[in-house]
Amino acid sequence: MIILGLILLLIGWLANISILTTIGIILIVIGVVLWILGATGRAVGGRKVWY
Repeated sequence: MIILGLILLLIGWLANISILTTIGIILIVIGVVLWILGATGRAVGGRKVWY
């Protein structure tokens, strides 16, 4: 999710498309929050392990 957010952010920034930039920022923020929650061992969505 973080990588997709970075790709959309770059495409939006280079092509000057503001909606892609906004979606990219949102995906990066959500990805970082989920990454931090997973790293601390907190259950996300009722599950601790995603495999």
